[in-house]
Amino acid sequence: QVQLVESGGGLVQPGGSLRLSCVVSGNIFSRSVMGWYRQTPGKQRELVARITNGGTTNYADSVKGRFTISRDNAKNTVYLQMNSLKPEDTAVYYCNFYPVSGLWGQGTQVTVSS
Repeated sequence: QVQLVESGGGLVQPGGSLRLSCVVSGNIFSRSVMGWYRQTPGKQRELVARITNGGTTNYADSVKGRFTISRDNAKNTVYLQMNSLKPEDTAVYYCNFYPVSGLWGQGTQVTVSS
């Protein structure tokens, strides 16, 4: 059974950095497109970044130039390096397949505040 486990969130000041990790169990990771999503209260979950199994990346306009998605297929792990964080980046961050599956992990809270 596939499970998604996110980690790495926390409280950071504006301009700071965080690196999120997501470990995906099961044997489909290496051939799957993976994405990072985020959600704030009262809003729909939005796609932040995605990466193909070959390493091609795509970003939401709001994070281009600040966030970097990467993956390690040997570790079944996808990462999100977040730099120059802004208060509007505050959200719960989730990883999932792209397009999304019905499976969601617990997410990891990112709070950007002074």
